[in-house]
Formats: sequence, structure tokens, C-alpha cells
Amino acid sequence: MPVLSIQSHVVYGHAGNSAAVFPLQRFGHDVWAINTVEFSNHTGYKAWRGQALSPNLMEDLVLGLEERDVLKHCKAVLSGYLGDPVMGRAIIAAVKKVRSHNRKVLYCCDPVMGDVGRGFFVKPEIPDIFRKEVIPLADIISPNQFELGVLSEMNIETLDDVLKAVKRLHAVGPGIILVTSLKTDHTSNIGMLVSNGKEAYRISTPELYFEDVNFMAGSGDLCTSIFLSRYLENNDICYALEKTAASVFGIMEATQKAKSRELLLIAAQDKLVNPSHSFRVIKV
Repeated sequence: MPVLSIQSHVVYGHAGNSAAVFPLQRFGHDVWAINTVEFSNHTGYKAWRGQALSPNLMEDLVLGLEERDVLKHCKAVLSGYLGDPVMGRAIIAAVKKVRSHNRKVLYCCDPVMGDVGRGFFVKPEIPDIFRKEVIPLADIISPNQFELGVLSEMNIETLDDVLKAVKRLHAVGPGIILVTSLKTDHTSNIGMLVSNGKEAYRISTPELYFEDVNFMAGSGDLCTSIFLSRYLENNDICYALEKTAASVFGIMEATQKAKSRELLLIAAQDKLVNPSHSFRVIKV
């Protein structure tokens, strides 16, 4: 099933499309990748080279797909980091164009803005664009715990806070909300929660730590791409959550063992489809 993925891209390592495209392909999807930035490496390093690409280029590429008469075959649109507000509105226009050819296309948005401990790493205008323009358009969103708080304008500390924030965002538009990097208790585990507005399920895995790295770039992009892939198989949020947790943990565990600063996405690709561990969801 074709998926249009509009995200950043790095030449070295895995972040944005560099983390999302391969898992989608590994699960059998034909990916139409459009890059919003082209960097030598992710910005977690002290330096990088490259540039943000023009929204006009993205619009031109989508127009080219329309001229090929293939947008009607697109099953999902996936977006992530927005380097600029103008790019955000260009992605909105792209989603609307695809939907003009296929009303059933899913739009999955990873509202990348920041993380607990790191704070914001996007321009000040980006949160409002997500809240007011992008989130109401999306079918699936995948904020981390920090981003859930930003979007809902709530302080997220407890599971009850998470559920209240999720309910608030469902009212805006998204039918499915996946919350990642979730820590609401004093345990050594890290979790995810998924809700379809009627039911919510939580899953947890051991939290892994990496030497000399405060965060593993691309892990959120990886997580969202796997969840979207699995959800497209049968529209089952429990199935998608369990499969996502197992695959992400498998890749992260292999990365930790290799003492790698980048996701071991290619070398450990078997962990995507045949993970060594399994985890069970709990209804909340």
C-alpha cells in the first residue's frame, strides 16, 4: 500500500524519513518520500550541514504525483518535524490534495516539538500550527508525553492527566492518539498509550540507557512508522501497539548492545518483523 511520507532527511544516521521509510518498506509498503530538510546528520550532534528545502519544491513534487494519477492509490500520509510554519501549511495542502483523490486516506501526524528534559527544539510558531491547523486534520497523532502536554495545554504527570489530555485532543479531531515515551510513575519502565476515543490501552517495556547519548534520535519517527504500518494491516489499535512496542524495543536493545549513537535500523532489521521480546497491552 503506498504511503506518502513528508519528513526531514539525514544523509548519515536515522531520523525523519531516514528512520521512517525503511520500516514502512520492510512491512511491505511502497513509500513515496518527500524530504523537507536535507542535513548531513541530525542536530543532536554539535554540528551539521545542509539546508531546509523549499515548500514550493514539496508542492511541485506532490503536483507531479497528481499528474501521474497515482494519488488515488495512496493509503496514508505521514508527516513529522516541521522546520518552518510555511512547511506546515504546505503539508496541510498536500493532505487535502491527496484527499481530493481518495477520501479514505489516513493522515498520521507525529507532532514533533520537543521532549521531557530537552524542552522545545522548534520555532515558537510551531505549537499553534499543530494545535489549530494540523491536529484537526489528522486521523492519527503520535505525540510524546511532552508534546501531549503542549497540544492539550495541560501539565502531564499522572495517568489520569494523560487520559484527560487525550480526551481533549480527541474532541479536536484525531480518532486515534498514540502517546509515546510515557513515564507517569516511579518505575524503570517506559510506556506507550493508545486511544480510539472509546477505549484506551497501555503497554510498557524496560527503559534502555545509552552511553554518552542523552536521547536516541529517530526513535519517535521509527515508532510512528511502525505503528502506522501495523495499524494499516487490520485497523486494530491493540495489535498495532503490541507489535510496535516489541519492534521498537528490539531495535533499541540491539542499538544499546552495539554501543551505537545511531539506531541500528539496517543491521537489526529482523527485529522489526521478528522481535525477540513480546509485551502485552493493559486496558486503562
